[in-house]
Formats: sequence, C-alpha cells, structure tokens
Amino acid sequence: MKAFILAAGRGERMRPLTDHTPKPLLAAGGKPLIVWHLERLAAAGFGEIVINHAHLGEQIEQALGDGSQWGLAIRYSPEPPGALETAGGIANALPLLGEAPFLVVNGDIWCDWDVARARQLADRTAHLVMVANPAHHARGDFSLDGDKVILANSEQTLTYAGIGVFSPSFFAGVPPGAVMKLRPLLDATIAAGTLSGERHTGRWVDVGTPQRLAELDAELRTP
Repeated sequence: MKAFILAAGRGERMRPLTDHTPKPLLAAGGKPLIVWHLERLAAAGFGEIVINHAHLGEQIEQALGDGSQWGLAIRYSPEPPGALETAGGIANALPLLGEAPFLVVNGDIWCDWDVARARQLADRTAHLVMVANPAHHARGDFSLDGDKVILANSEQTLTYAGIGVFSPSFFAGVPPGAVMKLRPLLDATIAAGTLSGERHTGRWVDVGTPQRLAELDAELRTP
C-alpha cells in the first residue's frame, strides 16, 4: 500500500511562519511535521510515498529528496499556484498512486494513529479516522453509527482527523487538474451509505496556528 501526504496548502493561518517555509517543514519536537509522518510510515512498513506540493514546493523536494534516508521512495505531485484542494490534489496524483487503495495523511497534523492499520482497511471505498472535536472546531464534521459515517447529528459529532484510506475509484469523477474539495465526495458517499470510519482516542493535533505549533513543540520536547 502506498501513502499520500497532502502538503500543498498555503498555510495562511500560520503566517508569517509560512511566508518563507511551507507548513509541512515547520518543526515541532526538533523535526519537521512531515518527517514525523515519514518516520511512522517507514516504521510501519510503507515503502512508496507520494507528496503533493504547491506553495514553496521546491523546498519540500530539497528537504526530503528521494526519501532514501528513511528507507522510502518518495515521488512528488506538483500543483499550480493556489493548489487544487484535497480531492483535486489526490485525483491529480492518481497516476503515481496506482490502482490499489492508499492511505492519505494531511501533512500539517500530528497524530499517533497506527498507520499500519491502513492495510486492514483496503477493502473500503473510503474510510475516515475521526477524533474528538478540538476547541477550534467544536461543531465537528460528521457522526458515527457503528463504523458507518453519517451526517452530523445532535447526539455526538466528531472531527475528520485528516487521515483516511481511499480507493482510486473514489476520485474517478474528478477530472485531472480540477480544483475540488473533499467534502462533496464524502457527502455523496454518505448518501450512498458506503462511507466507513472509526474514532481515534489517542493524540491528535491540527497544527493550524503558530500557537498550536509552539504548544506541540513544547509537548514533544518534554521528556
């Protein structure tokens, strides 16, 4: 199974840090955010990684190279200025991802979900990892009914963690080069009753602001 790391976002809320550094290369605990992902993926036996980029993307390629220092083979999927959003970016990279299901991870999160579990989910059209709603996203995104993702209800909502397993067929209707968010595809799959998910109760951080980056950095540096 291959893994796809989303690294094309501009990181507006992280400015001025992202004016000269792409967000996935911002450091926490002594290493870039994206390197935490690469290390976990390598430890879990992943070998082939695809990374998309747009804003300052050449810095990502220079920093990570071909991935050999982690025992990985990294390929890149460049996008035009402004990027293609999540669904558009994944669809654009499908030629590099192949025909088998793949793991998708947002490059600007920190999470201890066991990425090796992705292989157990390869029979799903789409499967989302969900977490408790953080303070900055208190309304959440969806709800869970067993292992089925449903539209948010009043009983309990959860937040999409930015980690999922997808079949290439999930993006079949997205034209290459199209700018498209992920949510419309997820809503259509919910309507069809085929979107599965699970709740992760471990550590997860959406590193979306300088303050949250500083807090994560301090946490990871604490023995």
